[in-house]
Amino acid sequence: MSKALIKPEKGTGIVPAVASGFVPGLGQLINGEGDKALGVFAVATVAGLSIIGVIPLVGTVAGVVGGATWIYGVVDGWWTGRKKGRP
Repeated sequence: MSKALIKPEKGTGIVPAVASGFVPGLGQLINGEGDKALGVFAVATVAGLSIIGVIPLVGTVAGVVGGATWIYGVVDGWWTGRKKGRP
């Protein structure tokens, strides 16, 4: 059969999404997006340190930013993983 007739399999993106659920930015790193992974990890880290009081930011704002960053990391890891054919 010709290679032109074989469609590449699309991935489910589950592995990058679950990885980002545990460590923000890890899914982006799995997908080969190192710069984005560093950004997501940095924002999540600063927000987390703010929530526990290490960095003086308003706790509620830090919580919202941290939660939004976590959700973004999981969704982006899944979406990009699907497009790149990750399992």
